[in-house]
Amino acid sequence: MPRALVFDFDGLILDTETPLIDGFADVHTAHDLPFDRHRFLRCVGHADYSFDPWKRFGSEVARQDLEAELQFYKRIRVLAQPVLPGVIDLMDAADARGWPIALASNSGHTHCEEHLQRLGLLSRFRFVACREDVASPKPEPDLYRLVVNQLGLRPHEAVALEDSQAGSLAAKRAGLWCVVAPNASTAHHAFDHADWRVESLAEVTPEVLEKRFARSGSGGPPAAGG
Repeated sequence: MPRALVFDFDGLILDTETPLIDGFADVHTAHDLPFDRHRFLRCVGHADYSFDPWKRFGSEVARQDLEAELQFYKRIRVLAQPVLPGVIDLMDAADARGWPIALASNSGHTHCEEHLQRLGLLSRFRFVACREDVASPKPEPDLYRLVVNQLGLRPHEAVALEDSQAGSLAAKRAGLWCVVAPNASTAHHAFDHADWRVESLAEVTPEVLEKRFARSGSGGPPAAGG
């Protein structure tokens, strides 16, 4: 049976990813420039994807000013976001079963902990691992390896909860069982490697999770069927 849950943050607990893309769109619109949403969506969940988001602006606009505009629009949108469906219920269920929960995020501690504190969720986490804690971010397995070591578990005893391809690849490469709940910004990602794909964490109950986990051999290939 599972012994711990490891949550991603952006796009899984709080949708900060759609506001990021919308923030880029807001800046482009404010400057009367076209916006290629598909191109920007490619960066979501991929720390190693590099491109110039301000290419259309040329050299006449200072990049630091554009970044400041982006952060202004993004913050307004993020602060309006609720905790995503099923997150708190799943945390409550894990607590009832004595499963510790941890965080493994490609974002930094300041970003994750500020929002978790604001949402009243930070104290629920036994351990928080962020990008600056490891040499390589997701899709490399470093964050998940750090978390399971801190929890005193073997990788196959923990369940990762992710929304992106990079995150779910990191979890599987580290040996965890992985549930993916894509959001509007990551639904186009490929998740063939994941153990269970759901529309949201509202579908994930301990009873169903335990059955699927046991049926797949905890870390083996994805279980078929419902």
